[in-house]
Parts: sequence; C-alpha cells; structure tokens
Amino acid sequence: MAGHEVIVRPFSDVHRMGNKVVATLLHDPTVEGLDVALYMDGSASMEDEYGPRGVLAKLAPVKNQVEPEMRWMLEYLASKDRDGVVRVAYWATGDGSQLEQVGDLTAVQAKDFRFPGPRFYGKATVMLPVLRDFVAHMKQQVQHGARRGLAVIITDSQLSDGNDVRAYATQVAKEIAAGRLPRMNFVLVGVGDQVDEEQMEEISHEKYPGVGHLWCHRITHRMEEMAELVAVLVDETMTVAAGGTIYDEQGKVLKSYEGRLPAVLEFDVPPTCKAFTLEVAGQKFTQPIPEEHEDEDHHEEEEEHEPEPVRAPAPAPSRKHGGHRH
Repeated sequence: MAGHEVIVRPFSDVHRMGNKVVATLLHDPTVEGLDVALYMDGSASMEDEYGPRGVLAKLAPVKNQVEPEMRWMLEYLASKDRDGVVRVAYWATGDGSQLEQVGDLTAVQAKDFRFPGPRFYGKATVMLPVLRDFVAHMKQQVQHGARRGLAVIITDSQLSDGNDVRAYATQVAKEIAAGRLPRMNFVLVGVGDQVDEEQMEEISHEKYPGVGHLWCHRITHRMEEMAELVAVLVDETMTVAAGGTIYDEQGKVLKSYEGRLPAVLEFDVPPTCKAFTLEVAGQKFTQPIPEEHEDEDHHEEEEEHEPEPVRAPAPAPSRKHGGHRH
C-alpha cells in the first residue's frame, strides 16, 4: 500500500477493489486495551510434569508435558494482548509463596521458548502473591494504555491460602467498583486429580457489588488439555459483546457480524465512500479507505508480502475438553 495511506488500529491492512473493501484485523478489538499475564504453578507436585533435570535427565529421554502447552497458550494469549506481549511467571516456588519471573514474551518468542520449570519447586501453593503481583503490574500498565486486565493462573493442587485469596479479591473488587483499578478477570485452571474443586468453586462463585464475577474456573485431568481449556475460558470471559457492525460515513449499516469477528472483514461500500467505522464492544474505530490500485499485478505482488495478522495460533478449541464448568 502507498506510504501516505493511514492504517488505524485494530486494522493491519485495508484494500479496496471496486465497491468491495477487505480489511484485516491486527488483533481482537473486543478486548482493546487488554493486558494479559500467565502464572504457571511451580510447586513440588508439578516436578514430574516438567521431567527430570541435570544428571537425571541424561539417564532417560525427558518428556516435558508442560512446555508445549505453555507455548500454545502464550501464542494464543499474545493475540489478545494489546501489545502482543504476555507477562509470564512461575508461582508457588521456594517456600511456596515466591514468584519466579520468566519475562515478557511475544507469540514469536513463545514458539521455541524453553520452559524447564522453576529453579526451586515450592513447598506449598500460596496464591496471594500472584494477585498482588498482577494488581501492581496493572497499576503500572494503566499508565501505558491498559484498560483491562486478565490473569490466567494454572494450578495442580489445593491452595494453601484460599481464605486470604477470597479476602484480597474482595478488596480488589471494591477498588475496581470505585474506579481506582481497571476491570480485571482471573481465569483459574486446575489440572490433575489433586485439585480442590470445592475450594475453586468458593472463590469463583463470589459476586461483587458493582463488578459481578471476577473469577471463572474449570478443571481438566490431563495436562494435554490445559491449553485448549484456557482458550475456551478466555474466549468466554473476554467476549463481552460478540460480533460487530460496519458503518459508512453517514452512519448507514454496511454489514453486521452476529458471531465473533473473523480475522478478515469483507463488505461492499458505495462508490463515493471514503471511510468506514467498525463498532464492536461499545467502541468505534474509523478507518479511511485507500484508493483502489490501478495496477492489478502490482496489487497481487503486494498482497504476497503483506504480514500475517496476529491471531490465535490454532482454531477455536473443541468444548468437549472443557472439564467441569461452574
């Protein structure tokens, strides 16, 4: 496309062909301004899932069951994040109350990033530090444009501080209702047979004045289903208003999308139309329409070199792996 043509977020590419416009989305606009973090259980009960390290790893082939799931989740979550960067940490490490920060990772980095497990597996499963870390992170990110937060928390065992977690979540909800914190959601995923489902339900079922639910949770018994379950829960949690509407400059509806927005939007416009507006999840994004390319061969050549849109790394997962829903 010509250098003077302006592409407005959340679009990455816009073409006009006669009266037809093709617009590619850079990211999911239903979660505009979302900042995402992923916290992976680093307690001692997870050690077998990561596989042996050091001398033991040399005695037999190592099968790290967590690593491929982490990579899949991170690619997916990065497609939801406002800048494509996800905060990643192991939690419940050391004495059980410590966090080991992995770093801020993009979808590209996630594809071959190594996740061998924490340096020091935890002796307990204390989750309050996770919530404190994420709240502090969101306070910082609000200054850089974040308007909503999502923390995905993975555990394979009973929480050591369930009552503390509930009390702290109540305070967070009050801060959100008062406008001192942005809207936040916590996705809690239990993996394996040692998870305390009743405890998870007590945390997740809480409804807070002016906020509603902060938590959602489910359980899966297989590590191989963890990433798909996270994707399902995030989609259900973050898609407040599915679909969207395209308008012309006069406010006339050009096209309506009833379900989730596709990665590529295609719609017809009047011959004199110079811009369109996408309305989704209560937000409006107005995009000027570039002039049609006269040289079709040149246009096709450009299309071959257009960057791929940043989308989830796999199709929407089947809900048959959803575990228990509450």
